[in-house]
Amino acid sequence: MSAILYDYLVLGGGSGGIASARRAAMYGAKVAVIEGSRLGGTCVNVGCVPKKVMWNTASIAESIHDAKSYGFDFKGVTPSFDWNAVKQKRDAYVKRLNGIYETNLGKDNIDIINGFASFVDNKTVKVGDQLYSGKHILIATGSKAVIPDVPGAKEFGVTSDGFFELEHLPKKVAIVGAGYIAVELAGIFNALGSSVSLIIRKGEVLRSFDSCIRDGVLNAYKDAGIDIISHANITEVKNLDPNGKKLSLSILNNELQTTTVKSDYESLIFAIGRDANTDRLGISNTDIKLNDKGYLITDEYQNTGVPGLYALGDICGIEMLTPAAIAAGRKLSERLFNGKADYKLDYQNIPSVIFSHPTAGSIGLAEHDAIAKYGKENIKIYQSKFVNMYFAMTDYKPKTHYKIVCHGPNEKVIGLHLFGLASDEILQGFGVAMKMGATKADFDSCVAIHPTAGEELVTMR
Repeated sequence: MSAILYDYLVLGGGSGGIASARRAAMYGAKVAVIEGSRLGGTCVNVGCVPKKVMWNTASIAESIHDAKSYGFDFKGVTPSFDWNAVKQKRDAYVKRLNGIYETNLGKDNIDIINGFASFVDNKTVKVGDQLYSGKHILIATGSKAVIPDVPGAKEFGVTSDGFFELEHLPKKVAIVGAGYIAVELAGIFNALGSSVSLIIRKGEVLRSFDSCIRDGVLNAYKDAGIDIISHANITEVKNLDPNGKKLSLSILNNELQTTTVKSDYESLIFAIGRDANTDRLGISNTDIKLNDKGYLITDEYQNTGVPGLYALGDICGIEMLTPAAIAAGRKLSERLFNGKADYKLDYQNIPSVIFSHPTAGSIGLAEHDAIAKYGKENIKIYQSKFVNMYFAMTDYKPKTHYKIVCHGPNEKVIGLHLFGLASDEILQGFGVAMKMGATKADFDSCVAIHPTAGEELVTMR
């Protein structure tokens, strides 16, 4: 059987793969995208996009709660909430996005090959009974959420993917994990009225982030009534209701080595990490190397070390963010098909946001990382804690916390960390400033916009 040859063969129809494929096609390359599931990848189907819809939904619930403080009177009527109605509209929106991706690939004359690719050798993959080869092959098959090997966990628990399959709002839910996905889901459920337990292995959430974000989110969630079960691992899951779901969790305290049982959970969601999506790829038939966590090893240009084979996005385990994969994919195609030999993504100072309640955002080095890298004597910290003006009218007064991490005598800004309302929107513009090498003096030179929360960043002393 002869292989069908392409200039560029892209394995994976997620955000990074599609962005790279379309950019290559723009320069006249013959391109195909191989995808066995829905176009758009994790972000569009079971990640960023539908998650943001649910975050918006939860934010509206919070606004309804705050409405009385602003003079609104519902005359004793509590607005009802229909989870399934939101789900149906959300799913229809995602389906429309799937169609848009397909249409755009068609407009760019990119072939869509339905199925999962498996390598035969370094230059050839097989989909079904057909062989395909590429002068250049990009692996962008992403990652997958995992469930621990604990009795009952896989039978009765779901991953974050399963969150989007829920047909109703659970009265009581347990979420396992301390990363941003677990934190985001916990905030959504809590704002919509579920009783939430967040089960974390250590004593903190968001451990890779700066302390102002770690502490801010954890304290906010405790204040909101979320049950934080720390230093804990689930050792067994049972369903006590043969006609439905009434889950019982055996929870081991890692410090005390004692086990407690918590019951009556309608849903159990694991958000404990993600593995590289390599199961079907037949990587062993290539010369590609994997690291000790199973991710593909690449250099700064997305090269795998095997001529003509490249990888980017979640499958590499570096900056597992959709915009990073899109940017890396476009840079790669510029290099391969437009002669820009030095094009590569700068993985330094990539902004990231946690859609917690309230939101948090970060770019650059956390304070502890900056001190470890440059020494405490070379680091200057500016920070501000304040109550956002939105809460001037409410009974509760949560604190917003901003931190600027500066290095050297000219106080170059090497870290910016935000916790509080609208941190997600505020961070983008300041991210541009940091990419341009802004100093604290540059921040100070900008006249404040008043009254806003963001003005704190240009008035700190």
